[in-house]
Amino acid sequence: MIFNMNDPVYEDKDILVLNKPAGVPVQVDVRSSEHTVLEDVRKEYPEAMLVHRLDKDTSGLLIVAKNSVSYEYFKQLFKERKVKKIYIALVGGVVSKNEGTISLAIARSKKDFRKRVASPRMVKGARVAETHFKILQRYHEYTLLEVSPKTGRTHQIRSHLASIGYPVACDRLYGGKKYLCPVGLDRQFLHAAGLEFETKDNKRIYLEAELPSDLKHALETLKMP
Repeated sequence: MIFNMNDPVYEDKDILVLNKPAGVPVQVDVRSSEHTVLEDVRKEYPEAMLVHRLDKDTSGLLIVAKNSVSYEYFKQLFKERKVKKIYIALVGGVVSKNEGTISLAIARSKKDFRKRVASPRMVKGARVAETHFKILQRYHEYTLLEVSPKTGRTHQIRSHLASIGYPVACDRLYGGKKYLCPVGLDRQFLHAAGLEFETKDNKRIYLEAELPSDLKHALETLKMP
C-alpha cells in the first residue's frame, strides 16, 4: 500500500486529502501498469474518485472524493476557482521580479504528446491559464518560488515557468537548454504545499504539507547569491 490510510492529512465523510509521495502515479495510464494512488484508496472506498491530479513526480496534497456526490461538489469548486492551491517550486535561473502573473493559453504540443505548450495566442485546442508566483528565496543559479495556479491545466506550472525562461529544476521534459538540477535530486522540484477550500458543510479548511526530505536536502546543497 502506498499510503497509510489511517493517517490522511484530512478526512471527513466526503473526502480524503493525502500527502502523495513523488514517483507515484495518481491513476492508471494506458502506457503504464504501475500501482496508483486511486487503486489504494479504492480498497477502502470503492467509489472513490480523483477530484484533481498531480504529476507522478510531483509530491504533496491530493483531494480524493469518497463518492460521486462529493466528487461533483469539488469538481464545481475547482471549476469556479474556489480552491486555493499553493505549490513550492525551485526553478533554474535567478528570477528578477519579486512576484508576477503568467497569463498564457496552454495547448498540447504537436511535437511531443507528453508536453503542453504555453502561448500568448489562442491556438486550436488551447485553454486559458493563469499562474501567480512570488519569490521565497534567491540562490546562486536558482530561485525558490511560491506558485499559485488560478486554473488547473495539465502541466500548467511546469509549462508556464518554462515559457518565461525559468523551468522547474530537474524537469527534463520542460528544462530544454536551461535544464538545471541540484546534486542528488532525481525528480522535478515541485511540491503541492497548500490547499484551502470550503467543505459541503460550509467549513473553511486550510491544509499544509511540508517539503519532503529530498527537496529539503536539495535546498541545503545550494549556494546563496
